[in-house]
Amino acid sequence: MKIAQVAPLWEQVPPPSYGGIELVVSRLTDELVRRGHDVTLFASGDSQTLADLKAVYPRALRLDPNVKDYGVYETLELSQVYQNAAEFDIIHSHVGISALPLASLVSTPTVHTLHGKFTNDNRNVFSHHQKQAYVSISNAQRQIDLNYVGTVYNGINPADYPFVAKPEEPPYLAFLGRFSPEKGPQHAIAIAKKTGWRLKMAGKVDLVDSKFFEQEIATEIDGQQIEYLGEINHAEKAELLGNATITLFPISWSEPFGLVMIESMATGTPVIAINLGSVPEVIAQGVTGMVCQSYDEMAATIKSALEFSRQTCREYVENNFSVSQMVNGYEAVYEKIIQDRIHSNGRVRVGNIRF
Repeated sequence: MKIAQVAPLWEQVPPPSYGGIELVVSRLTDELVRRGHDVTLFASGDSQTLADLKAVYPRALRLDPNVKDYGVYETLELSQVYQNAAEFDIIHSHVGISALPLASLVSTPTVHTLHGKFTNDNRNVFSHHQKQAYVSISNAQRQIDLNYVGTVYNGINPADYPFVAKPEEPPYLAFLGRFSPEKGPQHAIAIAKKTGWRLKMAGKVDLVDSKFFEQEIATEIDGQQIEYLGEINHAEKAELLGNATITLFPISWSEPFGLVMIESMATGTPVIAINLGSVPEVIAQGVTGMVCQSYDEMAATIKSALEFSRQTCREYVENNFSVSQMVNGYEAVYEKIIQDRIHSNGRVRVGNIRF
């Protein structure tokens, strides 16, 4: 198939440190190329990919202080995609509502992966384009009535996350994620202080969250019990998670898919999380982690989580959340959409073959 992958421009593909969507797009795109598909990746110019890279801006927009209006470059990107839509058998959008109006104007089908959350505002746009093809990244994400053609869980390459059979001594808890209220770093700190555990934290602080970080996080960092590592690269991330005894996932919103959970379990480290969003679909309760109803319960379950098999955590990710399984899911989605188009529109070209 000739496939267009459309990534956000805010971060490069793959991200050097934090960036869940861009990491998923990278793994998906490269594996599709390895399987023989003709893939074009629309992304920032500093992206690294096996696909044919098309860029409207030379670097990730978040790294350029001269960029004041993100929407301008996203519009340029989507213009480039849809002006050339006839070159592709299918367009795969990872940019949310921005692609919806243009997707309805061309004959090439678009599938939209829903990486974000539904809001009171964007629900109106999604509902207006209800019949377009959507992929949810968890069943919990399906909060409004859309044309869902499948649920495809995010996947990682376990080989990128070295397995750690025995965590570091002295033991510590890990928190990895964007430092924003909904990701719950403040709750991770509270859990560590309540239980007396050391806590190592890493992740980026966006400008919009700088006040929150300064007022609620920075004041708690002492470099001893509570340690902040800043924004770290992939190798450092794997080391942080792998050497931890437990990873905390104390979110306060219905996160569609928490990539950190499978990254942690891939290294062997179990996860203790709040029962919101995709959490009960990702964690095997009582086997690879604990799904809790409150932050107090998270603190109370640390002792029981110490008994979980780290090897089982690793195998669970290998069996359920690999890149191979993710790409299998998306190939099935592409084929379904193209076949449905054939049945509704008659003969169409797919790659070099006309049906």
